[in-house]
Amino acid sequence: MSNGAAGSGGLAWLEAANGRGDAGKMEAARKDKAASKLSVERVYQKKTQLEHILLRPDTYIGSVEPVTQQMWVFDEDVGMNQREISYVPGLYKIFDEILVNAADNKQRDKNMTAIKISIDPESNTISIWNNGKGIPVVEHKDEKMYVPALIFGHLLTSSNYDDEEKKVTGGRNGYGAKLCNIFSTKFTVETACKEYRHSFKQTWQNNMTKTADPKVKFFDGDDFTCVTFQPDLSKFKMEKLDKDIIAAAHSAERTTWPVPAKE
Repeated sequence: MSNGAAGSGGLAWLEAANGRGDAGKMEAARKDKAASKLSVERVYQKKTQLEHILLRPDTYIGSVEPVTQQMWVFDEDVGMNQREISYVPGLYKIFDEILVNAADNKQRDKNMTAIKISIDPESNTISIWNNGKGIPVVEHKDEKMYVPALIFGHLLTSSNYDDEEKKVTGGRNGYGAKLCNIFSTKFTVETACKEYRHSFKQTWQNNMTKTADPKVKFFDGDDFTCVTFQPDLSKFKMEKLDKDIIAAAHSAERTTWPVPAKE
């Protein structure tokens, strides 16, 4: 083979190789563009309100990281005392939302005489009961659901949109007790209303994403409302309800109740 032929063959091989290289670069560029497009979808996302609350809890309930500070707490062996505790503000907040709801009921019913709190760390269950006027067990004509289901299981619903209503410290932004529901693995509302002669019970699960139909029965006893929940400890980086958060909760109970009725 002559040098010219060899040179010609070598040139053809180089051109073919370059062609394959260009094709490879184009394919790589195409994949990079596709990856870039995917990253745009990942960067710019639309979340439901519930998803946003779970994704950005600090905006709604405060920090979900443990903090250590001096606080007045209630310990069974010594009573009220000031000491250093470690607790998660977000967990305390969802408990406080339910407690304040119960205390606010005193403003609506001067005959209310009791709030009872039960905390069982073994079953990870907190229950808050009051004997004030029950929530109306009646269907909301506009929303086509029972009032307790509306105010405990649907965001941006509240009885506190009335700015003239007396309150202790309860919120009026339509989140309130729903935040406790959202940050719980199980959340149950029970209430009875003598005025409407019915009782109501409904349970939500999995951060307020799952529920069953409420149980509504004829009722002829005394009014009450009871909220029982199991906080989703994984959201607070906890394994169990420890003695510090329990002491803080019982302290809140004693400082919130009894609440004198305002004239």
